[in-house]
Amino acid sequence: MPYLLLSVGCFLFIISMLLLFIPAFHVHDLNAVIWMSQHRTDSMNNFATVLSTIGGMPGVLFLATLWCLCLTWYKKYTNIVFIVTGLSGSFATAWLLKFVFSRPRPPEMYHLVESYGASFPSAHSFYAATLGCLAIYLSMKHTAHKLIFLCALIWILMMGVSRVYLGVHYPTDVLSGWSISFIWISLLYLLFTQNSKVQTND
Repeated sequence: MPYLLLSVGCFLFIISMLLLFIPAFHVHDLNAVIWMSQHRTDSMNNFATVLSTIGGMPGVLFLATLWCLCLTWYKKYTNIVFIVTGLSGSFATAWLLKFVFSRPRPPEMYHLVESYGASFPSAHSFYAATLGCLAIYLSMKHTAHKLIFLCALIWILMMGVSRVYLGVHYPTDVLSGWSISFIWISLLYLLFTQNSKVQTND
């Protein structure tokens, strides 16, 4: 599983870099934002806005804190370190890359929510993929692993698509957020499994 996600992450990263640096593709990035803005509904607007709130840094920290408290009850301290390290690295990497690339966001006329920082990569997509990967890896031996994997995948996809729907990110930003998170968490998991046994649920 870690090598599969690592490979997917590398593939998506290459694609996102090509799309970012080839000017001919920029118009398609913007067209995706425009197309979604033309197909908005009130119910979808509300749903996407809720996702934006949950998927921001405060929401992710809240969810991660609850998760770590549950793991503390079961004394799975290695997993807690894994989660904290994974999220800390994601927060730092996302904002460092935003500073380095400084890509402007889509025009404000398409924004449905307030946004901060540069556009590339999408921090919400980055955080969603991080939580999803953490859930996938820590449930490897869980009886409901397939269900957890499916839920994680849906969560990752919904968060990414919602960022474009809300008009605050280009598809390229979302792809980069997903890809870098897949790479980061997969490498971290491989490192943890080599140095200390990650206590997967059973």
